[in-house]
Amino acid sequence: MRFQLLLLSVCVCQSLYAEETVLPVITAEATHTDTTYQNTPASIYRIDAPKQQNNIGVNLTEVVQGIPSLQLNNRLNYAQDLQLSMRGYGARSTFGVRGIRIYVDGIPATMPDGQGQTSNIDLNSLDHVEVLTGPFSSLYGNSSGGAVLTTSKEGTGRDSVTVNYGGGSHNTNHTGIVLQGGAKSSNEPTYVVSSSYLNSDGYRDHSKADKVLTNAKLTWNLDDGTKINWITNYTKINADDPMGLTREQWKQNPRQVVASADTFNTRKELTQLQTGATLTKPINDHNEIYAMGYVGSRDITQYQSIPVAVQKNPKHAGGVIDFSRTYYGADFRWTGKELLPNTTLSAGVALDAMDEDRKGYENFSGSTLGVKGNLRRNEENTLWNIDPYLQASWQFLPTWRLDTGVRYSNVHYKSKDHYITTGNGDDSGKQTYEKVLPSAALSWQIIPQLTAYASYAKGFETPTFTEMAYRTDGQGGFNFELNPSTSDNYEAGLKSDNHLGNFTLAVFQSKTKNDIVSAGTKDGRATYRNADKTLREGVEFSWNKKLWQDLVAQASYSYLDATFDANSGDIKKGTNIPGIAKNQAFARLAWQPKNGVYGGVDVRYMDRLYVNDANTDAAPSYTVTSANVGYAYTLRDWSFNTYARVDNLFNRNYIGSVIVNDGNGRYFEPADKRNWSAGLSVTKQF
Repeated sequence: MRFQLLLLSVCVCQSLYAEETVLPVITAEATHTDTTYQNTPASIYRIDAPKQQNNIGVNLTEVVQGIPSLQLNNRLNYAQDLQLSMRGYGARSTFGVRGIRIYVDGIPATMPDGQGQTSNIDLNSLDHVEVLTGPFSSLYGNSSGGAVLTTSKEGTGRDSVTVNYGGGSHNTNHTGIVLQGGAKSSNEPTYVVSSSYLNSDGYRDHSKADKVLTNAKLTWNLDDGTKINWITNYTKINADDPMGLTREQWKQNPRQVVASADTFNTRKELTQLQTGATLTKPINDHNEIYAMGYVGSRDITQYQSIPVAVQKNPKHAGGVIDFSRTYYGADFRWTGKELLPNTTLSAGVALDAMDEDRKGYENFSGSTLGVKGNLRRNEENTLWNIDPYLQASWQFLPTWRLDTGVRYSNVHYKSKDHYITTGNGDDSGKQTYEKVLPSAALSWQIIPQLTAYASYAKGFETPTFTEMAYRTDGQGGFNFELNPSTSDNYEAGLKSDNHLGNFTLAVFQSKTKNDIVSAGTKDGRATYRNADKTLREGVEFSWNKKLWQDLVAQASYSYLDATFDANSGDIKKGTNIPGIAKNQAFARLAWQPKNGVYGGVDVRYMDRLYVNDANTDAAPSYTVTSANVGYAYTLRDWSFNTYARVDNLFNRNYIGSVIVNDGNGRYFEPADKRNWSAGLSVTKQF
C-alpha cells in the first residue's frame, strides 16, 4: 500500500509540473528497423548511464532498474552471477543467464547454446543499455526470450584520464581508471580504455570475492560514413560460493552458510578474454552492409559440496567442474532502403561456434576436502549454428507500417566421451535442434504523440550444455533427452510521448511447449526437464518525465501470471512457475544537474517468489528503498564527483533470489540489510 501511495504522489507531481520538453531523436538499435523508440512496434527500453556516478559501479542491477517484467535479482554471490529473467524466461537458472540474449558492443555475451553472463559488462565505460522484451526478440534466434544490449562510450574531445574509488559495507573496495580521447582526423580512432579491480568480504560468511575487469574500445568514423568498432574485454573472478539456506537458517541468521560450504571450500575461478569488431558501411544512399566477428575463451573451475559417498557411483562426474571454452562467430547483414516504395529490407546470416574441453574431478584427495582429486569426467564438446534471417519494414500508409521477419535457427551439439572405465561406458552423442521463427508487427501512428501496435512471433530455446550436463536419473553422460522449447508470443501495446511524459503500456501472452524447467538442484548440481505446456501472460506499464529543470521522475509496474498449463508429473495445471514474481513495481525521483548537488530516492517492490514446482514455500514479498546524494563540479581541466548512498534504507530482512527446486531445501539466498557505499572520481583533461 505504501508503494501505491508513493506512485500516486509521483503521478500527481508530474501533472503539477508538466511542461513541453524537446528531446533529441534517438533511434532504437536492437530491432534493426532504424525507428525511434516511440515508433518501434515492440517493448523496448533505453537506459543511459548516469550523468554522475552514484553507485559503486560493479553490478548491472545498479543501472538497469524499473524495466517492466525484467526481474534482475542480485544473489550477492559473485560465483553465480546475477539472476536475470524477462517475462519469466530465464527464472530457472541457478547461475548465469538462460533464455535471454546479451550483447556487449554488438559482441555476443551469450554462448551459441543460450548460456550467458553479465560479468564482463563494464559500468565504468558504459554509455547506455537497451532492453528488448516480447515477440521482437525472436529476431535474435535461439534463447531469445528477451535481449539486453549494452554499449560502451566512444572517446570524445580532448584526451583525459579518470581515476575513481568506491568503498562500502563488508570491506568492499572498487578502484578504476578510464583513459579516453577523440579522433584528431578521420583516419585516427577515438578510444576508451577502462580497467577496474574489486575486492569484497561479502555480506554473508564465505562470500569473499575479487574481480579484475578491463574493457577497451577503438572507434573509426571515416569520411565515407563507414564506422568501425574494435572491442577487447578481459575478466577474471575468484569468488567463494555461500550457497543457499533453508527458511529456518535464514530466519536464524541470514549471514550464515551451511557447514559443507566451509568443509568443501565451495568456490569458482573464472577467466575470460574476448575480442571482436563491427563494421557499418554505406554503399550508397540505398544500401548498407554490416559485419561483425568475434573470438574468445572462457575457463571455469568450480568446487561444489557434493558428499564423498555420493561420488562413489562409477557414473558420477565428481564434485569439481573444470572446463575451457573457445568460442567464435560472425554476423553479416545487408540493408536496402527504398528499393521498393516506402520499404526497408535486411538480409543476413549469423554464425556461432563453441568448442569445450570439459572435465570433472573428485572434490577431495584422501581425507582432504575442497581440492581437485581424481579425474571422473573427460569429454570434448562442440556446438555450432548458422542462422539465416530476413527482415522487412513497409510503410504502406502514412500512419501504418508492417514489420516482418523470419529466421531459421539451428543448433548442433556433439559430445565425444574420453572417460571410459569399468561401470562407466561410452557416453558420446550428438543432437540437432532447428526451427523456423517468423515474426510480424503492425503499427498505427494514431496521432504524432501516440502509437499503437500488435505483434506475434514464434520463439525457440534449446537447452544449454550446462543444462544437459547431468541426467535426472543420476546416470553418466549428457541428458540428450532434454528437448528444446517452442513458444507462440503475442503482444499489443500503446506508446505516447507528450507534455505529460513518456508512457508505454503493453499486454502480452506467451504459450510454450516443452518449456525447460528445473528438475531439482542438490549440493550445487542442477538438472532440468521439459514441462508439457506453460503459459505466461500479463501487463506492463512505464512512465518517465523531466518534471522541472533537472528533476526527473520514473515509475513502472508489471503483472505477470506464469503457470504450468498442463498436468506434468506431480505438477497440476495452474500451478505457478517458481522463481517468477507476479507483481513488480518501481518508482524513482531524482535531481540530476550536470554540476552541483544531485541526489535521488528509489523504491522497489517485488512480489513473493515460489521456490519449487509444488508451490509449498515462497520467498516473501518486499519493498526496499535506496537514497543517494552527491556533488559534482568542474574547474578548468579538472572534474570532480563524489557520492554517498544507502541501500535498503529501512533495514528490511528479505530474500534477494531463490534456488528453484533445491533438493536440500536450501532455496533462499538472503539479500543485504542496510548497507552503504561512497566514492570519489577525478578527471583531468590534457
